[in-house]
Amino acid sequence: MPNQTPLAFHEVARLAAPGDNVAIATCRLEAGTRIRYQKTILTLNATLLEGHRFATTFIQQGAPLLSWQLEFGRALTDIAAGDYVVNAGMLEALKNRSIRLSLPETPNFEDISEAFVFDERRFTPAPPLPRHTHTPTFKGYARHKRGTGTRNYILLLGTSSRTGSFVKQLESRFAWVRDVFEHIDGVVAVAHTEGGTTEPPNNLTLVLRTLAGFMVHANIAAVLCVDVGTEAVTNKQLEWFAREHHYPLDDVPHAFMSLGDAFERELERAEALVTGWLDAANAVRRQDMPVSELKLALQCGGSDAFSGVSGNPLAGWVAKELVCYGGAANLAETDELIGAEAYVLKRVKSTEVARTFLGMIERFKTRAAWHGTSAEGNPSGGNKLRGLYNIALKSIGAANKKHPDVRLEGALEYGERMPAQGFYFMDSPGNDLESIAGQVAAGCNAIFFVTGNGSITNFPFVPTIKIVTTSERYALLKNDMDVNAGRYLQGTSMDALGLETQELLFSVASGTRTVGENAGHAQVQLWRNWQQTSETNVHKLLTQAEPDGQALPVTPASNLPLPSNAQINTSFKLMSYRGAVTSAHIGLILPTSLCAGQIASMLARQFNAQNLGQDKGVTGFVALAHTEGCGTSGGQGARLQTRTLTNYLRHPRVKHALLLEHGCEITHNDHMQRVMQQHGLQAQTYGWASIQLDGGIQTVSKRVQTWFETQLELSERALPVVVGWEALRLGVMVDEGLPDYVHEALAALCALIVRAGGTVVTPERSLEHDAFTARLGLGTRVSASLAYGAFASNAGFHVMEGPGHFVEMLTGLGASGVELVLNVTNTRPAQGHPFIPLLQVTGSHALASRFHSEFDALLAPDAHAALSTIIDLLADTLNQRYSPKSVALNNVDFQLTRGRLGISL
Repeated sequence: MPNQTPLAFHEVARLAAPGDNVAIATCRLEAGTRIRYQKTILTLNATLLEGHRFATTFIQQGAPLLSWQLEFGRALTDIAAGDYVVNAGMLEALKNRSIRLSLPETPNFEDISEAFVFDERRFTPAPPLPRHTHTPTFKGYARHKRGTGTRNYILLLGTSSRTGSFVKQLESRFAWVRDVFEHIDGVVAVAHTEGGTTEPPNNLTLVLRTLAGFMVHANIAAVLCVDVGTEAVTNKQLEWFAREHHYPLDDVPHAFMSLGDAFERELERAEALVTGWLDAANAVRRQDMPVSELKLALQCGGSDAFSGVSGNPLAGWVAKELVCYGGAANLAETDELIGAEAYVLKRVKSTEVARTFLGMIERFKTRAAWHGTSAEGNPSGGNKLRGLYNIALKSIGAANKKHPDVRLEGALEYGERMPAQGFYFMDSPGNDLESIAGQVAAGCNAIFFVTGNGSITNFPFVPTIKIVTTSERYALLKNDMDVNAGRYLQGTSMDALGLETQELLFSVASGTRTVGENAGHAQVQLWRNWQQTSETNVHKLLTQAEPDGQALPVTPASNLPLPSNAQINTSFKLMSYRGAVTSAHIGLILPTSLCAGQIASMLARQFNAQNLGQDKGVTGFVALAHTEGCGTSGGQGARLQTRTLTNYLRHPRVKHALLLEHGCEITHNDHMQRVMQQHGLQAQTYGWASIQLDGGIQTVSKRVQTWFETQLELSERALPVVVGWEALRLGVMVDEGLPDYVHEALAALCALIVRAGGTVVTPERSLEHDAFTARLGLGTRVSASLAYGAFASNAGFHVMEGPGHFVEMLTGLGASGVELVLNVTNTRPAQGHPFIPLLQVTGSHALASRFHSEFDALLAPDAHAALSTIIDLLADTLNQRYSPKSVALNNVDFQLTRGRLGISL
């Protein structure tokens, strides 16, 4: 029962600013709670979660609701003092959560979507803040033309997504460096998702600008750039861009390397290059530098109702002081400032800067509309759960990273290099990691990351100081957070907190490691490509029906080569577990979003090092780290993601699976449970863990390990079974430029499997080659039978839809349930899959010779011989007599497509 004695307002609630007509609950308050506010007693009409708002005075229908004295909604009906204020979006979000809460039937306010109008006639340029007369120093690395570094790293840069697994493997060879070289912080890989297609992406300039900024960053002692040479983004383009735009490349030791030889030999060549830089990098020493050399990235993620009250104002306080010392600060996330334009432009250098800023916001809105969504729809499920009802509230709070006294000096393009002094805005999405990458490319050498839920984000070569907004959340996640801004809510002055945090910044810049650096994890994500460049196709794409999942009727040509009787009667010794037949079993840690991916990967490596489960029939643990869930549109992109991930849970190779959420993403655990229910999966069959809600990395790691250990003890052993082609589920990737005899062999193989009752799945890209589909009797215009990431429940021949490059298609094929994937190519070998064997064959003697350690077979120039080689290779692999070379090399990757309408928000 609620306490009938009135509670003091300051004990349970707070106004964002004096003059507001709604207050923020600082703890959960039950319906009927009485609160003493000024000279009145308020009675709450509903239960409020921490961070949610109630009226402090009567609000008439049609009147504005105010936080920070800015409108964030209009009353749909009269609202009494003490009433829970709630909009339709919040009601929907809470109903989708596993929370015992009696919710109002209908909303009592609606969001405001009025466009901001900049009145140039009344504009007055704001003067800059006066400089402090004394400038403190920190210990930094002088980089001549590149500024001053706060760290000393050697960077391994994957120029495109096609070399991501290579630089990660290379990084692992230098894990020893920090222990041996006192003055090197490490050798770190940066892998990303962009530029791996054949056609130039729409974000080409953004990618090149970001990579060029990484290369010349002051925290980098040397850099190796790695490409294949045939992608849409190459080393040649990157070097041209950097020199054309006057990036000081010659100020940093660097090399450009194109992979043209076998994977292992190329690793050895790259290792020798990097080793040659170690002594010189270690010879660099920190020296006293003025704090005016600091450039501070201001970022927030997992925001809550208090982000704009404690955390963001604290970051803004320090940024203001830094600007007064002659330093620079960078505010980002364009869509998270929609609704806060008036605040941001209250003090601005010129009309030109104001116009540029507003133009970027309009451009962002337009780009979102091209993809059938709205930039105003940004708040995630985690944001709403913690009290951010709409984009207006989120934006007003986010804008508080800019102190009201600070002048906006300029509006920069994504990744554009930042001038030496002042406060700048940079165009970027609200996706935290995509936004941070642009800020780092702009030259930021320290990061403030403000979080309400407790985001654990860190960047590989720039220190991240995490500021949490409430003391309760800090106590829960104290091992993962650096600063408790919640002390401000408990009475500590902003000046006192600001001075402490400023000193921490100077200390970290001088080499003190942050909590995140000590935890040893970091992530990078560039602003991902957007597919559409106008609204022309939006309606068609939004209303397009998905494939029905029925197999396509295959009528093979009569002149196809025939396998031998022995091959037709081939048997496979597999395992049966709960009705599914497979050749191996794994434990799967499935991150529900980008921000949980690195922790999932760390846990999988830890369990494999412990040989966990190997005495219980599990061959190893795998984490499917990906880039989605933390800021994509809630439409097609999110559906593709959740469908694909859900179907990986039902893959026959997955014996035990646990879903790991970060806690503030769009695709959180509650969301995934609803999606799984729609796909007929029982949530209780799987494990569930939350980095934030379970208390941080250490606590959640123990929880995950305990769950798997329990499942391993309780689970039954798989039973051995002998099966034929009817049990085979094969993915087939068909490259361009293959000779006719290869198409004949592949068509005969597919016919053999389908006639026996097995399943073959091939992506749409295979349909670009008429020779293959024509020999299967499918003609030249074949419609997809499976949606991207859909499970192939019906045996037979399937074509999976979906745009994307090789790895994105391989990821989609994996979700269909295939046991093996066969890649037939006359180009270089591709990256493999984290747990589904990829067999790679070619008919080119030259390729097979050059990449002998990666190709699994060379096909003879005869259809019968080629078919025989492929069948024997499949049989040997399934019967554990052969292991695909991609498995041994660990040259693997995993990437979800966003489809044609997915976009970063």
